[in-house]
Formats: sequence, structure tokens, C-alpha cells
Amino acid sequence: MQQLQAFKFALRPDGQQERQMRRFAGSCRFVFNKALALHKERYEQGEKKLGYAGLCKLLTEWRKGPETPWLADAPTHPLQQTLKDLESAYANFFAKRADFPRFKKKGQSDSFRYPDPKQIKLDQGNNRIFLPKLGWVRYRNSRKVVGDVRNVTVSLSGGRWHVSIQTRREVEQPRHPASSVVGMDLGVASFAALSTGEIMVPAHAFKKRQRQLARAQRDMSRKVKFSNNWKRAKARVQRLHTRIGHTRRDFLHKTSLAISQNHAVVVIEDLQVRNMSKSAAGTVDAPGRNVRAKSGLNRSISDQGWFEFRRQLEYKQAWRGGMVIAVPPHNTSRKCPACGHVDKANRKTQARFECVACGHTAHADVNAAINILAAGHAVMACGGDVRPDRHVSVDPAAPAKQEPTEATQIASAN
Repeated sequence: MQQLQAFKFALRPDGQQERQMRRFAGSCRFVFNKALALHKERYEQGEKKLGYAGLCKLLTEWRKGPETPWLADAPTHPLQQTLKDLESAYANFFAKRADFPRFKKKGQSDSFRYPDPKQIKLDQGNNRIFLPKLGWVRYRNSRKVVGDVRNVTVSLSGGRWHVSIQTRREVEQPRHPASSVVGMDLGVASFAALSTGEIMVPAHAFKKRQRQLARAQRDMSRKVKFSNNWKRAKARVQRLHTRIGHTRRDFLHKTSLAISQNHAVVVIEDLQVRNMSKSAAGTVDAPGRNVRAKSGLNRSISDQGWFEFRRQLEYKQAWRGGMVIAVPPHNTSRKCPACGHVDKANRKTQARFECVACGHTAHADVNAAINILAAGHAVMACGGDVRPDRHVSVDPAAPAKQEPTEATQIASAN
């Protein structure tokens, strides 16, 4: 099987190389915005959208034109790759996988990609990489890059430049060393609860630095915009966001690695995180209820990184020959695994489950993980989705997954 893997390192460019990288990222941003504006203009005039080939012809004119001659200083392939990214953004929008493409802003996700591996040279022994129109650039070599280089992405994050090297290699079809199947319930008060009874404490990367970040943002708002003091305050805010992101990713990688190494099959809930974290503010005519508490809960949900955790777990299981099964989340927190009774009254508190029918008691999150595991077994046996019991009387206005009340109070208090 073919295995794609990315290796990310911090770059160590000199002053001239750093200035060039900023120009290249700005050129890619300009081409993206200009092409997007052209698409919108043609749509308003009722004309057909230009494809990638048509945009490439215009790109040649822009590079040779008198208005934007500085585009010729940037490498051609990254500019063309930007047009491909715009084409992919449109395809994702029409497929309802993403929102409509938006214009890029300076300082937000500044990056450019070299798609041609023939133009890239990697010298791991001397900790350097050759990139077109940049030359040899040194990087912090923390691990060995394995496989054939496919493309290279240079990005700016937290005031520092990084390089991401994507490789491809042929590996034997893996066979997972473990044979266990485990159910996992993701939450806010506890990041994950396994059907084995193990409970994982969340990292709370944002919550731990929330006051520090608020203070830095308040200081930045009091500075004159674009002044030197404002730029220093902005850099401080960026560094805090970078530390928060690094802390969260480190926790997710370590947690997903441990679970992937110990279990061949992991059953999780198919959570719609975007729907769960929607704002409850409402409108002026119809204002929402418990807006402050819901805002705190949304912030806590976003802080957990459930979507990224599932993505990491899926590819790590695939690399080891394991499997990740997603089941519907309906009533996993309300169902009794002993008698099968479903009632919202079974969930007494965030951590306590007590069946009102048979009296079975357990930790609420572990109980949900056991139900998720049972649903996963049904999916593996029947090969289809698991639907909740039709004969159980459940309030139709109640949410499909009961949110922890104590976690809501904690989130709103912070």
C-alpha cells in the first residue's frame, strides 16, 4: 500500500531569504484574490466561470503586464498551485463540503507550495533544503524524512517560517498487533472515556491561557493601529495562539497514538461538531436563551479538538492496519446497557448514570462508551448503521446527545 506522510520542520532562513518568502506568499495571496474577484465579476455579468487552464493564461499576462511586473519575481509553480487551490475551493463549495471561497488577508495563513518534486533537493545530512528562487535554506532537522518527496509547503505561523515536506512510499499491508475493540465517548469535562473504564483528562490548552490571552488582546486594542507598539503587542498575541495550538496538537497526537497502539478497532460517535458548537445568540426579534452558558460550552468544545483527534486516529489506525468505526450518537448517554431502557432521567449529573428502570449505576461517560461499543459491534455484524429503538418514548425536542450540565456551568463561569 502507498503511505503519504508529511514532515514539518522550522526553517532557519537568513534575512534575504525571509524577505523573499514574504514576497512569494504575498504574490500567491494576490493571485488568489485577483482570480476570485474575476470569478465574482464574471458571475455577476452572467458569464461562464473560467477553468484552471484559462486562469493560467491570465496568470502569464499578469506576470508580463506593466501593472504587476513583480509577479515575475515569484516562482511560477507556486502561483499556479494557488489557482489550483481556488479551483478546489470552488469544487468543495459546490459539493457542500465548505463555505464559499473568501479573500485572503495579509498575515493570515501566509504560505506557498512547490508542487514539482524535480525542483526540490533535500540534504538531510547538512540540515538544508533547496527551493526554487530561494536556494539552500537551513531547517531544524528533528527526525529523518522517509519516502520520495512529492511537494513542499512553506508557511508562516507565529512569526516563524516552517516547511512541510510531503512524501510517498510503498509499505507492506500492515497487521495490527492488538486484537481488542474499544468504545470511546468524547466529552468536555473528560476528554475521552473508554469502555474499559479508562478516563482521559483534557488538556484545556485554551482555557489555561485564556486570561493571559485576554490581557494581551486588551493591551493590543489600546495601541495605535499599525504603530510599532501595536506590532509588538500583536506579535505577543500570535505567540500565545501558537503555544495554545502546539499544546493542543501535542496532546491530541499523544492520546491518539496511545489508543491506536493498544486497540485494533476503535468505535467513536459520528459527532457533528459544527452543529454542536453553533451560537445560541439568535436574532433581535427572537433572541436565544442561555447565551452565555452556550458560548462557554462552544468555547470548551472547540478547545478539545474533536475533529482533529478523529482525523489523527483514522490515519494512524490505517497505518497500523486497524479500523475506526463511527456510529450515530443518538441516546448513547441515556441508554442503560443492562436493561436497554432509554430515558433522559437516567443521566443524573455529568458523571453519574443511574437507570430509573433497573437501578444500574455507572460513570456516565464510561456508560456511554459501553453503549458506543455495542453499537459498533452491531455495525460490524450487520454492516449497516445502528438506529435508536423506535419503541422508546423520548422527548422529540430533546437533543440527540445530552450535554453535561456541570460542564456547561464550568464553561460559563470561565
